[in-house]
Amino acid sequence: MPGPQAVSAGAAGADTAAELDRARAGDPRALARLLSLVEDSSPRVRSVIRDLLPRTGQARVIGLTGAPGVGKSTTVGALVGAFRAAGRRVAVLAVDPTSPFTGGALLGDRVRMQEHATDDQVFIRSMASRGHLGGLAAATPQAIRVLDAAGFELILVETVGVGQAEVAVASLCDSVVVLLAPGMGDSIQAAKAGILEVADLFVVNKADKPEYHQVVRDLRAMLALAPREPGGWKPPIITTVATGGLRDPGIVELESGLDAHWSWLRSSGELERRRRGRAREEITALAFAALRAALTADGIDELADRVAAGTLDPFQAAEELLARQNA
Repeated sequence: MPGPQAVSAGAAGADTAAELDRARAGDPRALARLLSLVEDSSPRVRSVIRDLLPRTGQARVIGLTGAPGVGKSTTVGALVGAFRAAGRRVAVLAVDPTSPFTGGALLGDRVRMQEHATDDQVFIRSMASRGHLGGLAAATPQAIRVLDAAGFELILVETVGVGQAEVAVASLCDSVVVLLAPGMGDSIQAAKAGILEVADLFVVNKADKPEYHQVVRDLRAMLALAPREPGGWKPPIITTVATGGLRDPGIVELESGLDAHWSWLRSSGELERRRRGRAREEITALAFAALRAALTADGIDELADRVAAGTLDPFQAAEELLARQNA
């Protein structure tokens, strides 16, 4: 007769399967509950992800990043419209800054996507960054898995406005779109930020402003200097006026460019390489988090006191702390 733990695990698995079936059938509340488990670091997360795993790996994950004010949310909304016109089921993870008052997401991105609020084939979730660096929330990888298992063909991940080091979106997505806009400062400075290195497609938004030509010229000049392997992907530069939605030819061109990149990923073997790298990064992050928690709980304060007092050097303290873990 199975013990109580086995029964509990079986019941949790059955609950997860039932929630997932409801989510795949289009129940947004069931999907929201699964995402809340992930975002709130519930003790059930591990078993939930394990149960979902066999149904993952089918979705295309597209990241959109760029400086604040370039029109990321508007572009995402227009792109969702283009994908829906093609009959595709779309999910959006909009990573918002954390509210200093509630600790939750500020929900700015969701407000800008209200036109899709009544479409049952579109699911939009705002996630608070909660101080996590890289323009993403710590729970983003697992949230992507949940949406993948729920049957979404496309998952769009919009980051908090990036700075010089916030390029983590590249390690989570199959395709990365970097947005720029005229009037946002020296575009050469953007090259120093590193975000240009992670782009699979460039979008110069707000192309109804006369200065957009200069941004396009700068991008072309920088791309001409970038080394390219034979058969490699050359990022296209697409100009958009995202406020025009599907009336803007640039949005249609962006959809086509993403489809072309997806075809190249699969034919070149790059898709497998990227997803293997994504798995490696996720494993490493989880291992470091577990190790940090274990080290912090294992007498680190006593060692810190000795280092602060000058009776123990920090290298020896670190070795002693690791030795305790291996004991």
